[in-house]
Amino acid sequence: MRGITVHTDLATEIELEAVLDHGHAETIKATLPLVASKVDEITAVFYRTMFGRHPELIRDLFNRGNQAQGSQQRALAASIATFAAYLVDPQRPHPHAVLSTIAHKHASLGVIAEQYRVVHDNLFAAIVEVLGADIVDGAVAAAWERVYWLMADALIERERDLYAGAGVAPGDVYRRARVLARDDQPGDIAVFTVVSADPDAPLPNFAAGQYVSVGVELPDGARQLRQYSLVNAPGGGRYSFAVKRVEAALGCPAGEVSTWLHDYLRVGAVIDVTVPFGDGTIDAAADVPLVLVSAGIGATPMIGMLEQLVRANPERRTLVVHGDRSPRTHPLRARLDELMGKLPSGRVELWYQDSVPGARQGLVDLTEVEVPADADIRVCGPVGFLHEVRIQLHALGFADERIRVEQFTPTDWRLAD
Repeated sequence: MRGITVHTDLATEIELEAVLDHGHAETIKATLPLVASKVDEITAVFYRTMFGRHPELIRDLFNRGNQAQGSQQRALAASIATFAAYLVDPQRPHPHAVLSTIAHKHASLGVIAEQYRVVHDNLFAAIVEVLGADIVDGAVAAAWERVYWLMADALIERERDLYAGAGVAPGDVYRRARVLARDDQPGDIAVFTVVSADPDAPLPNFAAGQYVSVGVELPDGARQLRQYSLVNAPGGGRYSFAVKRVEAALGCPAGEVSTWLHDYLRVGAVIDVTVPFGDGTIDAAADVPLVLVSAGIGATPMIGMLEQLVRANPERRTLVVHGDRSPRTHPLRARLDELMGKLPSGRVELWYQDSVPGARQGLVDLTEVEVPADADIRVCGPVGFLHEVRIQLHALGFADERIRVEQFTPTDWRLAD
């Protein structure tokens, strides 16, 4: 028997008793390959069944775009399989970073403990349907139930702490906010600044690198939520977030919420936003160099971190690395230039696909720049970019513990291990 320490952020750890007895462990080892081989079928049946029984979840909680593309299904399956694999083989990478990311995302959506029972009931019904009741006998069901509830209880406890830290009851994360300003920028980016719709209840403060969920009611009546990084400095009771219009491409549908926000959200309108969450924060007062690596819309949380640095620790050594198609598609490029001009020890390395004076052409290659050996590293961008940057950082001698990632899609890059 052994305990697992789930590291939930840079400053907090929660001791959890995550234990599989010998019989359960042997059963998981024996059945994990079969479950992994059928995981796509299991998750497809699971979501179909759950949404059939609870249609309000697909309308009001789950991202319909991710469901249509299958990314949410793959993320759920991979997270449970990764957790199970770690329980039976402690030499595998610890899943604490994945669990922390999931917990923050759940808190931002207002997930509550009771909903884990809904997931459990529909997930195990799907496992039995796909694998067959003859395979999922009492011993197999008991072992996988143990895995599920160990993971669920870890998340429930962490989410309870997140709600308490935010000063809200579990699930009570939504606030009405009024649009104070809208700034349309190059590259199909719109920056919205909101304040509380209730002048007597200002929006809660946040840490640079965090995000909020924004809720809108779409033309078909569905209430959909999306997360957007905050790009302003903490304080002042304001949230600024940048939204890139997501066009249909490569078989993927256009973004429902981003399109609605671009087309309809104007100054004076009132929308739902949540209390900020997210574990991709920085210690602005730290002395070690800060390295921010991004691609595409992944630049947005980095802007928020730079805003905080300018105010709290402008002398800190800071390296910003960004890759994009061109300066025009580079989100908040003008603001980046302004902020870096206020950081005497800051430098920028840019890669564009187009040939641009002062920038490298092609894809980001960290082996071509000097990355401080003692750096605190943050990375944000598409999944393929994260994989490539990770490889490059490993080649430079950085362990995964030194690399913290923010990702905008459910398929977590860390589950590939």
